[in-house]
Order: sequence, then C-alpha cells, then structure tokens
Amino acid sequence: MQDIIQKINHLREVINQHNHNYYVLDNPTVSDQEFDNLLKELENLETAHPEFFDANSPTQRVGGQITKEFTTVKHQNRMFSLDNSYSKEDVIDWEIRVKKGLGIDTVEYYCELKYDGASINLTYKNGKLLSAVTRGDGFQGDDITTNVKTIKSIPLTLKQPLVERFEMRGEIILPLEGFKKMNDEREELGMELYSNPRNTASGSLKLQDSAEVAKRPLDCLLYQMVGNIPYDTHAIALQQAREVGFKVPTQGKVCKNINEVMDFINYWDTARHQLAYETDGVVIKVNNLVQQQELGYTAKSPRWAIAYKFKAEQAITELLSIDYQVGRTGAITPVANLNPVQLAGTIVKRASVHNADQIAKLDLRIGDFVQVEKGGEIIPKIVGVDLSQRKPDLQPIQFIDKCPDCGTTLVRNEGDAKHYCPNFYHCPTQIKGRIEHFISRKAMNIDGLGGETVALLYDAGLIKDYADLYDLKEYQIIPLERMAEKSAKNIVDGIQSSKNIPFEKVLYALGIRYVGETVAKKLAKYFKSIDSIMLANEEELLRVGEIGEKIAQSVIEFSNDLYNIQLVDRLKQFGVQLQMNEKEQAGLSNKLNGKKFVVSGVFEQFSRDELKLSIENNGGIVASSISKNTDFVIAGDKMGPEKRKKAETLGVPIITENEYIIMIS
Repeated sequence: MQDIIQKINHLREVINQHNHNYYVLDNPTVSDQEFDNLLKELENLETAHPEFFDANSPTQRVGGQITKEFTTVKHQNRMFSLDNSYSKEDVIDWEIRVKKGLGIDTVEYYCELKYDGASINLTYKNGKLLSAVTRGDGFQGDDITTNVKTIKSIPLTLKQPLVERFEMRGEIILPLEGFKKMNDEREELGMELYSNPRNTASGSLKLQDSAEVAKRPLDCLLYQMVGNIPYDTHAIALQQAREVGFKVPTQGKVCKNINEVMDFINYWDTARHQLAYETDGVVIKVNNLVQQQELGYTAKSPRWAIAYKFKAEQAITELLSIDYQVGRTGAITPVANLNPVQLAGTIVKRASVHNADQIAKLDLRIGDFVQVEKGGEIIPKIVGVDLSQRKPDLQPIQFIDKCPDCGTTLVRNEGDAKHYCPNFYHCPTQIKGRIEHFISRKAMNIDGLGGETVALLYDAGLIKDYADLYDLKEYQIIPLERMAEKSAKNIVDGIQSSKNIPFEKVLYALGIRYVGETVAKKLAKYFKSIDSIMLANEEELLRVGEIGEKIAQSVIEFSNDLYNIQLVDRLKQFGVQLQMNEKEQAGLSNKLNGKKFVVSGVFEQFSRDELKLSIENNGGIVASSISKNTDFVIAGDKMGPEKRKKAETLGVPIITENEYIIMIS
C-alpha cells in the first residue's frame, strides 16, 4: 500500500510540474500524448484507491461539479480599489504625498501592468489552495473555488509552502487568442458573439457547471501577496511567489525614482498592443512593505499605490437624444442616447454628460456627431463635438427645469453642479430609489426583492417607504404580475430575515446622505445605537474618525426631520436592529473615550490593523495624520521621521506599544 501512495504522490508532483511548464513558463517538456497518459494513469490509481483522494490533485481540474448558488464569504483582508490617475501630473502629485507621508526624499517604486480581468483572492494554507473568492464589494465576495480549480495556471499545491497561511491576489483573464477562438466557434454555430474578453472571463467564473469553465482558456496573472509576509519588498515577495509556482508576469520592474516610472509608462503605452492579453494601464506601488504599512489606507484605497490609466479610446457617433434620470437623493443626471458604436471591445449606446454645465461647455445639440470616450468609468462619457459635421439648423440643448418624474420645479444650490428635485417625500423615483438602496446587498440584503419588484409594490400602493416592507403580507403580493405563492413567501421571509441584519448595515441602509459603508461602521461602533446618533450634536459627531462637517451636518439634518424620526420609530417597532447587540458590543469599551490616535511604525504584539481595531474597540479614534487635535502617537519600530518631528513640534505625546496596552488594560 505504501508503494501505491508513493506512486500517486509522485505522479501528482510530475503532472503539476508539467502543468507549470506549459501554462506558466510556456515551455512544455513532454508531448500532449505523454501528458495525457500520465494523467490517465493517475486517474486510474485514484479511482482504484478512493481513500487517497485529494481535492487539490491535478485530476480535479477537469471540473464536473455543479454549483447552484455561490456562497458569500467575508474577506479576511479587505480588497481595496486603486485610485486612478489619467495624467503624469497626477502621478507626480501622488509621489509628493507619498514622500510627505514618509518624511523622506527618496522612494523606490515597483511598476506593473494593470491587467483587465476579474479580480480574485486565492487563499493558501500549508502550501495548498484553500479557497478562491471574487472581489465582490471589497469586504466580501463569492466563493468560486470549484470553478477556479479548472484554471491550469493556478497552482493547487505549491512547490514549497511560503508561510502557513497567506493570500495571493490577481486577475483572471481571457487571452486574446483564446477569446478569438471562442468567438470563431460561436460564429460558425450562428450564435451571438461575446462582447469583450474581460466580461467573458468574469461571466465564465459564475457558470454553474465547472466542467464548462474547464473548457474555456482562462488564465490567471498574480500581482500581490497578502498576510504575514516575511519579505522586505513587494518585488522580493513576487519573486518568491514566482519560484513556488505562481504565474507572476515578468514585465514588472523596480524603479528607483519617478523618472524611471515615467519611462516604464511611456514604453508600455505602445508595447502593450503586443501582449497576449488586454491591459489598460500601469500600477505604481511603493516597493518597501514597511513603508506601505506606514502610509496605510484611505476609506477606499491604499495611499501607497496608484493606477495610471492609458489614454482612453474614443469613437465618434451621432447624439440621438438626452434622457434625464432622477437619483434617490433627487439629483438629476443627463444621459445621452447614441447611435450604437463599437468602443474598447463593447457596443456603446449611452454616455454620461454629467450636468447642465457640461452640456453648455460642450455646446451639445441633438444630431451632433460627438466624441465618446471610455476611460475609467463604467458608463462612457462625451468629451467633445465634431463641429465639421454639425448641421446649421441644430439648436443648443436646454436643460430641463422640471422633474421628469413628478413635474416639480428643479432647484440648483449655489456652488452645486447638479440640479435637484426638492420633492423628497413624494417624487416616485426618489422613493423607489431609497427603497432599492435599503434592500440592496450591501445594506439589508433582502432575498427575493429587486428593483422591478419594488416598482411593482410601489405602483400597486402597497409600499410608500422602506418601513412599509415589514407590513407586507403574502396575500397582497400574490396578485401582482409575475408573482406566485412561492415568490410571495420568499419575499416576506426575506424581509423578516432582514431584522437580524447588524446595526452598522441598517445604518447604511437608511440612506443618510454622505453616510457610506465605512462611515456607517464608524458611527455604529462609536455611538452603538441610532438613538445616540440622532441625539448627537455636531461637536460629538466630529469626534468620530473620518467624519467631517459635511457628513456631520447631513446626519443632523436627517435626525431633525420629523419624517425620518417617524420612519426610524416604525423600524424599531418592527424589530429591525437599530443598536449593537450584546455579542457585537463584547470586547468594546469606552476606556479611550474619543481620544485621537495616530499609529506609526512596526509593532511586536499587534499588526497595524489589529492595533487600529483595538483603538476603535476601546472607544478611540484612529487618524491618519498628526494635528493639534491628536491625543497620542503610538510609535513602533521604524516610525516615520516626519511624523515624529511633527508630533514633537506640536507637543503630542508619543507612547510605545506597551504603554498603549497598559492604557487599555
């Protein structure tokens, strides 16, 4: 029996190496037939000895498992998005901020191409693939491990473990040659062609049958290692990852200064067209990992990285009409309807015009031939007019003066680029928009409800605000279009289940202007209940980290409005979680009582994230920069010299990690 185990393990090792040679190094060392014979031999042995089954065996790459519903998984380490830049001046401004934040004059960078695919987070434990999760909203994503195992460039077992547990992040892509082959086959069959490689790759990952995923020529390019990484620089971490089996592109380069960064950008702006896959820019990262930690993050993105986007592709097409959309806050957004045109791999029919000022600045007229650009935005935008094709009888567009939904005269506040419908309580689109926000995945996450169903319920007079959802009965829903008993039951059950959603998500769901997910979490953790938030004055609100005057004023306006007071009271009566429960409050204290801390350096007993979480859990506030309002700076090894100098100048106390621990003990 020992011989059988040794034979199986040997075959797995050999086949994994051949996969690596072929799909990662592009250097096969055996013929396809020889490889197939080895794989068949392993399959026969595993079939005869099921007791030696291994989920990460190379035989498991063929797929065949059916996944009817992908499980949502919380990321252990949040997946941030990158700040985008569209000019070299933006990159230089970013470098100035980096140097200022670190308090040094020389910074080393690592440049890599920005791959246009579907983001993936791979978790490895003891050298074996544990899970593969999509980016999702950055906080949580879908577990697509079964499908990802079919991608042969992703190692299921590493040549040797790097650390006990870590995450590897990258983009799952569809190479251009594979995309063309797939479309050629569909064309022969008379089927509709796929629009572009990126969307096709992303859609492939959500197929229910992993055997179908295995048939698609997907690839995976890795670019970041996350976790307790024992390396000094990003470049070294990637080299180590490459050596144990990951497909890390070799185009990345260490740049000693911003001039070398610009040379890298200029080279790849042209050379990218020779690549086997799509790329839309360059990612510039601070190479030193300790410096990355020192710079930290904003609410949305790392301060130590920026994406330079290559000049956007443009196309010229005819402007057919303008629609005016009403948002849940009443903001009016003009959207252009275009004669369909091919742009950056997709057919574009609509484009953003932003606001009345933009329409006037471009001097847009219905019938104009306009320049459409697809840059970093999901919706393309109009950036110019081809005046040589303008007909003499075209008239300038007059921005509407009444709400397209309820007919209320629009208002525009001084200094605001947007027009607004002030009919907050009775404009149907605004009401439906707020309800849709309330039920959304990041908020109350109510199963069975979507935008169309909300519209049906509202138009039938069954709901006029989101609190009305909790009064709904199955017999009221069943008569609606496309509804049946099962659908109605699912909706009611989903609404009732949402009463267990934690307070921080409920707070976000309320739709208070400027209160996004991050701000809602901070407010919930600091005040612990909606009553405390609604009774807080501006001074108290400003004590919360990242809360400025604009957010504080918006919270106060919401809290003083009778309509909102009644709405919140009704949600309480229905049993919605409007305060943190005992379990959520476990481990929380007010020992630090609103004191502001700045964290700088490397620590022994905490990671930086753990230290920041500890401060917040004990009622303190974490700030990114030192000011006269900072109460303490917690200094670790390799503290930023600029921060130390500023703290000493302002007389802010500098304490050690151990002194902080005594403070909260």
